[in-house]
Amino acid sequence: MASLWTDYIWPLLVIVAQSVLLLVVLLVAIAYVLYADRKIWAAVQLRRGPNVVGPWGLLQSFADLLKFILKEPIIPAGANKGVFLLAPLVSCGLALAAWAVIPVDAGWVISDINVGVLYIFAISSLGVYGIIMGGWASNSKYPFLAALRSAAQMVSYEVSIGFVMITVLLCAGSLNLGDIVEAQASSGLGRLLGAPWLTMLNWYWIPLFPMFVIFFISALAETNRPPFDLVEAESELVAGFMVEYGSTPYMLFMLGEYVAIATMCAMTTILFLGGWLPPLAVAPFTWVPGIVWFTLKVLLVFFMFALVKAFVPRYRYDQLMRLGWKVFLPISLAMVAIVAGVLQLTGWAPAPQ
Repeated sequence: MASLWTDYIWPLLVIVAQSVLLLVVLLVAIAYVLYADRKIWAAVQLRRGPNVVGPWGLLQSFADLLKFILKEPIIPAGANKGVFLLAPLVSCGLALAAWAVIPVDAGWVISDINVGVLYIFAISSLGVYGIIMGGWASNSKYPFLAALRSAAQMVSYEVSIGFVMITVLLCAGSLNLGDIVEAQASSGLGRLLGAPWLTMLNWYWIPLFPMFVIFFISALAETNRPPFDLVEAESELVAGFMVEYGSTPYMLFMLGEYVAIATMCAMTTILFLGGWLPPLAVAPFTWVPGIVWFTLKVLLVFFMFALVKAFVPRYRYDQLMRLGWKVFLPISLAMVAIVAGVLQLTGWAPAPQ
């Protein structure tokens, strides 16, 4: 009985507690990410943004949450009610599940698996099913066509994201997200220049800068952010595949979208910006906890996401697909071959983890 408690029950309770803590922190953070998104957009357009509910409008997201929860959900008469209600749960649940393998500091991760990159890629690929289910279950041609368009967009840019990840894996020599961050501390441009304390030069955004740009733009398209928000395009398409949704199901779709955005910001930080590593490995930078550096970098990437939303005009759908298949795919394929060749010829290939 003692072995049952120590080997199974107690580890399970620890994992459940860690998961609940992560979800609570993540959901509260998403509330303020949404607030920041609205504030940044307002600042670019010389507006105030949310500023009434709470000090400086800090409670606006929670007021919106209360509104969505208290509204009556309306299901179309001809809809497949089971799939209609399951779709937003699938979309939101998969987005939250991705954070199980994302390390926010050294050892601070729910599940430190050796195939973390593959897990993230698989979860993000499955996210399209929630959108397809929502569009099909609405029993309306309009959201169904929007769902198909969304599926085509997300699948197209997942290809580029996959090749970008391969170039990072070639440099790091591991599929473990924690090992990828640690690889950016031990070798790179800073060490070659004789300044190992200048860890910022070791991060992969410098040697893999074209891949960094492709990953950032593909992340915008993968998460349906402007200028690739053709899936929703609120100004003229009335939310696309979500047009029949309201109340809590609509909120779950939007929550899943913003959690996916936070996931992509975190992946950008881990793959290219050194994760929780300080920019300089000297005091006082090393005194700051790693989770603080990780959070600051994620917020910086999200700030870039928000600025793109504010001043980049929306693409046409043919432009979006041409960019993904005729520009990003050839460049990312070529970069995989170039990075592999350079690592092989120079002998910089990392040792297997």
